[in-house]
Parts: sequence; structure tokens; C-alpha cells
Amino acid sequence: IMITAYGTVENAVKAMQAGAANFVQKPWDNEKLLADVRAAVARHRAEEENVQLKRALKQRYNFENIVGKSEPMLKIFDLVAQVAPSRSTVLLQGESGTGKELIAKAIHLNSPRRDGPFVPVNTGSMPADLLESTLFGHVKGAFTSAVASKKGLFEIADRGTLFLDEIGTMGMDTQSKILRVLQDRKFMHLGGVHEIQVDVRIIAATNVDLKQQVREGKFREDLFYRLNVISVDLPPLRQRREDIPLLVDFFLTRYSEENERNPRRITPEALRPLLAYSWPGNVRELENVIERAVVLSSGVEIGSELLPDQIAGRGSLFPLLEHRMDASLFDIMEDCERHIIVDMLEKCNWNQTDAAERFHVPLSTLNQKIKRLNIEIKKKGRE
Repeated sequence: IMITAYGTVENAVKAMQAGAANFVQKPWDNEKLLADVRAAVARHRAEEENVQLKRALKQRYNFENIVGKSEPMLKIFDLVAQVAPSRSTVLLQGESGTGKELIAKAIHLNSPRRDGPFVPVNTGSMPADLLESTLFGHVKGAFTSAVASKKGLFEIADRGTLFLDEIGTMGMDTQSKILRVLQDRKFMHLGGVHEIQVDVRIIAATNVDLKQQVREGKFREDLFYRLNVISVDLPPLRQRREDIPLLVDFFLTRYSEENERNPRRITPEALRPLLAYSWPGNVRELENVIERAVVLSSGVEIGSELLPDQIAGRGSLFPLLEHRMDASLFDIMEDCERHIIVDMLEKCNWNQTDAAERFHVPLSTLNQKIKRLNIEIKKKGRE
């Protein structure tokens, strides 16, 4: 902390660039100075803890871009370290944004296949015909636009790892072909007649309940058991809140460097709403929030004014109150409750089961409130 009698903007900027945690002009207030010192010490401890944690994780697991010290994450790190050396298929399950691809990469990098390719593909992002051509390749003339033969990702991933993301959205025909590769380690190009042998480890990931998909006839039971040899369940961010300060510091460092900015730091006032927020988009949502804050920041400190309104708590319910000043307290409370439930349902893609879980109430309780408040349930969109 720099203390000076020359409190110019230029001096303050130079002090911050040189690494000062704060800039105090004489005469100072003792209580405020003490608070600044405590905040600076806390920040330094958090930054040092993050550095030590990342160093320990890298030395023990080769987990370079995964941050976490919570009990759920430490269990996952140990499980990944155990399963990585094997050839077994791994199924990663968790909500969108929980870091499934990062865990898949960690498994690959800690396996004997680390020098081979790691090939990711989002199976839910393309039509069935294009997905099959992408996975298995095709021969010239296999279909109208096949003007030349092309290798598929199974061949490209030979002696490495193929990461099949969002496998729960895959069509039944493609599922059958994936099953054959898992069973026989062989496949054919689209339009081809020759079998191709491959040595590929499969890591699959999903954000839907595959057991429910099996019960509904949307996913092959035999493929599910082939994939579910080793299952890793990734917790949502709201279940590991103690990791949030470490993640914030990690992303601040990353995006300060990427945007060629002086290192940014979060203020205690800005960290509080980050710790309280439910994070329906999980780590990916937190990363986007921090990247935005770094880009929009003009100084080294990231305050709550740089956070989105719904996270910082600005104006989420007040517009309702401003237009209902003549209403009864009961009506205003109903409006607020309706607003909160609809907001959560939208974040959960109108999945009532997910919303009930995030509210920590039974599904029956949520359904009763939806009925009482006359909330119209919209059709689920594609996740």
C-alpha cells in the first residue's frame, strides 16, 4: 500500500502498475487504512494459495487448467488419477459448463496415450448423416457431395483418445455403430466394404440422465453399459462454492494476460455476490462473467459495478415493486415469487425437476406453486 502526500492520478496509476494493492493520500483515516491492509493481506494469501494449489495439482495429476480444493473436486482428481492409466471407457456426467472436456483432457494427459491425439467432437451439434461421416469417414461417391475419400475421427484418434461430448443426443443408428466399435475395435467407412482396425480409448460425456434415456427408449441399454464402465459425476458450481475465489483468481490472471492488461483483482464487495449466485451455467458462466469484467475494466480492481445485473442483484425485483405501489403486500409477494420461479425455470430450460433441485424443494412443492401462481410452462428448447 503506497502512502503519499502527492495524490495525483499519474502517481496512483504508476503505483498500481508497480504492484501496489492500494493508494492512500495523506492525511489518512486509520480505520480505512487498517481495512485496506487486511484486504491486501487476504488477497495476497488467496493468490498464493491459488499458485500453490495449481502447482500441487500439476505435479500430482498433470491438471494444468483445472482449479479446485473442495472435497467433491479432490475426490474427482483422485478418481481420474486412478482411471487414467487404464484402457477402460469413461462416462463423464454433469450439467453443462461443469468442465467435462477439461476432465477428459486430464484423463488423456495422465494416460499411456498422452503422446497420441486427443480428438473432441460434440455429437449433439450436427445432423446424424454428417456425424456418421465425421466419425467414420467415407469413400469417394458414398453420397452426393463425397467428391473424395475422407478419414473419420476414429482413424484420426488411433492410439489416442476420442472424446464424444453430449452423447445423449445421438441417434439410435449412430449408437449401434459406436457400440460395434467399442465391441470389436473395427468399423467401415460410409460406402466402404473394408473393415478398419483402430486402437482408440473412448471418453463420453452427457448433461442428461442416460438411465432415464434408456427407460424412455431413446438410448441403447447395451451401449450405456459399454460406456458406463467408469462413471465420473461432476458437481455443479453451486455445490462447490469454496472453489469460486480460486476460479475467479485463475480467470482474472488468464484474461488479464490475454488482453494485455495489468493483473486485475476482485474486490470483496464484488466477490460476495459471486459466492451467493446460483450459477446455472456453472464454471463456463463464471468464466464468461470474469472475462467480460476484465475487458470492461479501466483499473486494476474489479468491482460489483462490472458484474451483470442479475448477479450483482441490481434491479431484479425492484421494477415489479415500482409498478405495484398500490397493491397489497400479499399481491406483491406473489409477483415476486412468480418472477423468481419463472426466472429459474428459464435458466433450467423449463425443466421442472432441475428447477426444484436448485430451489432445494420437492418437485411436488414446486408444481403446487406453479399451479397456484398460474405459471404457464413453456415447451423445453434444445439444450
